[in-house]
Amino acid sequence: MKCPFCSHADTRVIDSRPAEDHNSIRRRRVCDECGKRFTTYEKIETIPLIIIKKDNNRETYDRAKIEGGVLRACHKRPVSAQQITNLVDEVENEIFNMEEKEIPSQVIGELLMNKLKNLDPVAYVRFASVYREFKDVNTFMDELKKMLK
Repeated sequence: MKCPFCSHADTRVIDSRPAEDHNSIRRRRVCDECGKRFTTYEKIETIPLIIIKKDNNRETYDRAKIEGGVLRACHKRPVSAQQITNLVDEVENEIFNMEEKEIPSQVIGELLMNKLKNLDPVAYVRFASVYREFKDVNTFMDELKKMLK
């Protein structure tokens, strides 16, 4: 870190701690050349993830939307809040590990359905019926048959 007073290239960190916002690190530094002290803040640079919807509209990623869909699918099912949180965490980790700036909503939907299939079959069918927009009983039955195989 370059000294803001004398522009010397070498400075040392003498103290590090979380900043008051808990989203950054406060570092107290001293210049090896002039001896003056100064403070820097380190913050993780985040680029918002954009979701490409079915109609090609784009919106920023919102974890609450995923949680809401999973909660509705698991309504009155023997699935704990912790299991739902874990499922959403797993999907979120997979999404962010893709390191893409834009992700189609279909990718997220498929990830969720795969996780729900293992968690609770009824929740899976509920989610799939909304996500895949089943038009009639036959398409619903086709999905059930696939699941039962």
